[in-house]
Amino acid sequence: MINLRNDYSQIAHPQIMKVLSDACLNVNEGYGLDENSQRAVHVIRELLEDNSSDIHFLMNGTGTNKTVLSHILRPYQAVISCDTGHINVHETGAVEATGHKVIVCNGIDGKLDRELVEQAFYNHTDEHMVMPKAVYISNATETGAVYTLSELKDLRHICDKLGLYLYMDGARLGVAMQSEKNNIKWKDLSSLFDAFCIGGTKNGAMLGEAVVICNEELKKDFRYSIKNGGGMYAKGFIIGMQFYELFRDGLYNELADNSNRMADMLKKGLIAAGYRMEYDSYTNQLFVIINKTQAKELSDKIIFETIREKSDKQMVIRFVTSFATKEKEIKEALRIMEELNR
Repeated sequence: MINLRNDYSQIAHPQIMKVLSDACLNVNEGYGLDENSQRAVHVIRELLEDNSSDIHFLMNGTGTNKTVLSHILRPYQAVISCDTGHINVHETGAVEATGHKVIVCNGIDGKLDRELVEQAFYNHTDEHMVMPKAVYISNATETGAVYTLSELKDLRHICDKLGLYLYMDGARLGVAMQSEKNNIKWKDLSSLFDAFCIGGTKNGAMLGEAVVICNEELKKDFRYSIKNGGGMYAKGFIIGMQFYELFRDGLYNELADNSNRMADMLKKGLIAAGYRMEYDSYTNQLFVIINKTQAKELSDKIIFETIREKSDKQMVIRFVTSFATKEKEIKEALRIMEELNR
């Protein structure tokens, strides 16, 4: 079976496993205060060209979003999100369980824009309603799109105008930054966002996300919020070791490149075979329209994610490539898909 269901099914890239194996009997300081985590902080700051940002390592994406947003919002404040946003769709109400409403906007390609944010803000008029205070975006989006620099500058401008924090969920930031459609540089991120995260789990790490806090007023007491939210990992050095290895010599970008190249190869082959895409993705997630009979036959040969029914006869499935996806797997997947569509 070819596994194209997600980008976190493998344990980790071999370089990551070697680093962990070589250090398995070393003694380390706990709770992210170790030398490995500080080295990881240093290389990420170098990449961002920002020595003033605070960087913390957390276990997973949902915990990261919940911790950051609950830290920056007061009890009566809310966060604006696209309808497809991970905090709205795939986190079981984790943010809302902390008492913060998610204000949902219907975006295009999983994106928010200036007009949507303004409308959501001005729809909440007084103390009888929640107060919008943060804007949440994903890059890459949940539909595989990427934000452009001009789009992010527009969001930054409207957030500054309205007094909103701008937070980016970067669970798939690697494939976004390496996408052919991307024109953002790493050094741009600190000026664009009040806080953002860099995903490791979906780009070759065993586990872990790096939270980058750029806004000075949000830095205070963040470690208290990590601990309070259950995210302070005693063996935090395990995450620090991985992020240092990912960023010390460009491995992070190389792994994302592989994910994107394999997805592009698959996408072009599927279109040539007569399949249509639900979204025009330029990262590692592909949303393919397929009839239900084909999907049933396919399930015995390729592992994929079922997204939704499109009609009585059609459905949308998702293929996701990863750092470990090989060209021979894509060729075999295309052979199978071509046979189904004859």
